[in-house]
Amino acid sequence: MKKRNRRILFYMALAGAAVFAGCKIKGEGQKYQEFITVDVFDPVANYQGIQSGWFAKIVKDKFNMELNIISPNVTGGESLFETRFSAGNLGDLIISGTEGGRFKNMVSAGLLMELTDLLKDKDVLKNYGTAIEMANKQAGQDGIYAVPSEISVQSPETSTDGIDPLVAPFVRWDAYKAAGYPKMQTLEDWIPVMKQLQKLVPKSDSGKKTYAISLFKDWDGNMMMCAKNYASFYGYNELGFVLSSADGSDMQDILDDNGQYVRALRFLFTANQNGLVDPQSHLQNYDTLSDKYRDGQILTSIWSWQGRDIYNKETDPANGKTHKELGKGFFPAMIEDIKCYSHGCYSQGNAKLIIAIGSKAKDPKRLADFIDWLYSPEGMEIAGQAAGSAGPRGLTWEMKEGSPVYTEFGMRALPSNDVPVPDGWGGGSWKDGICALNFKALSPVDIDPNTNEPYMAAMWPSVLAQNQTEIDLDWQAYAGGAKTSIEFLKSKNALAVAPGTSYIAPEENPDITILRNQCKSVIIDRSWKMVFAENEAEFDRLLEDMQKTVNGLGYEKVLEVDMRNMRAEIASRKRAVADYVPGGKGGMQSSSRLD
Repeated sequence: MKKRNRRILFYMALAGAAVFAGCKIKGEGQKYQEFITVDVFDPVANYQGIQSGWFAKIVKDKFNMELNIISPNVTGGESLFETRFSAGNLGDLIISGTEGGRFKNMVSAGLLMELTDLLKDKDVLKNYGTAIEMANKQAGQDGIYAVPSEISVQSPETSTDGIDPLVAPFVRWDAYKAAGYPKMQTLEDWIPVMKQLQKLVPKSDSGKKTYAISLFKDWDGNMMMCAKNYASFYGYNELGFVLSSADGSDMQDILDDNGQYVRALRFLFTANQNGLVDPQSHLQNYDTLSDKYRDGQILTSIWSWQGRDIYNKETDPANGKTHKELGKGFFPAMIEDIKCYSHGCYSQGNAKLIIAIGSKAKDPKRLADFIDWLYSPEGMEIAGQAAGSAGPRGLTWEMKEGSPVYTEFGMRALPSNDVPVPDGWGGGSWKDGICALNFKALSPVDIDPNTNEPYMAAMWPSVLAQNQTEIDLDWQAYAGGAKTSIEFLKSKNALAVAPGTSYIAPEENPDITILRNQCKSVIIDRSWKMVFAENEAEFDRLLEDMQKTVNGLGYEKVLEVDMRNMRAEIASRKRAVADYVPGGKGGMQSSSRLD
């Protein structure tokens, strides 16, 4: 009888651990006696301020600290980096791009802590030492100053995007179906289709006027990023002022009259002339636009995580059903001549984006523990939720019969829905509590040893099997039985995977940097004006003015540097493919399941 009671208590304890995992985490945090606020400088974050909600609770319970996100995306832009750089303190925890000598400059300025002793006994160094070593070759000094992002054991030629490439032509499928699944040969053929969509769905769910396209400025860098990503429909991505095809066969000056960037600007201009572009585009940020997608006010999307992931599972408050259950949602349509760009896996780590500890950080040992946790399976599940991971086990997912499945809460909350979180997990809204770092420590398509499935929950067989609503089945029939966007595009020979590489553009001459900043300011300004030009004559005048102005500033000198760097990156891609060893150093899993 006593043995039976002990067994009962044991299983009760297991159940309690699953339901109240936050309590377990809280116990682990007791080794950190002093509560601290960690300033996180994070240019890829779309949120600024103290991290809140369920992720904040986990960080508090596990590390007895809170994260204060400092995001140039939200406030300050590049000038915020320069100001903090000059002051000698970027932050306690630093997420940063590295190109153009930024990594080397941060190290030489003494802004980053040397991490060898802090990481020497940690799993992140044991498991991913090769990738870390390669990334730190660009530091300009011996030692470890940062850890690269998106480390993977997959082939560089395997898409790291999982189920959706960087871009795809997503449309409100209910309207596209009502229009008769109109065929589109080229990008420009999308415009009359958009007009049909807007006519068929003239009002959002709350009664607001709909638009086919809506844009935002948050991510503008060397050019207007929302325009550049339409060029990615044709397999191109940027380095500086150059666009290169995924296979390296073509490089383009972005200001070429016949290039893909100018084509994208002209496409957006024509769309605006047809009343398809949200006139508030230049005034809003990413979060504002996300709310418009949530309301069904925007009818197309180039990114899955804007249209589909936000809208499809949003619950209608009137009846408690999701939009998909009501027959509404986003799915990719086919444009016959596209070849959508997709990033290949970074078997050497993505050294273009790193995480580091500031040289003046409070409690660097605790921050090293935090970084080690980010690169652990549990860290990927929880902090990687913004990149598609499933979140905390016991809250959003659980194991059944040896496979991971969503809990009832997870079905309602994932990926980023406005669903109340139980108080024991931090309360608030699920979407507001998602990790704001927006940092991928490991590749989301790598295998989680806790589940034997990819970290990206949307790839789980149990999740794909749930796509059985009427609108899901209609799209799958259109897609020839495909279950994901990547599967669909592959079947149409419409996917272009650029092999992942650890290449970092080298430090450039300060004079080039000055010219670059002057030129990109002109390019971004004129690009936005071109999209909203009054007529074609003004569009052409602005294009000519943009070209003449930057050429007068010395644009060709910057372009020469970018062309040279792009050729080096293409060569690096080829080496990454040649050097890849399946299941090689740095990985915990064999890559055979997803190759």
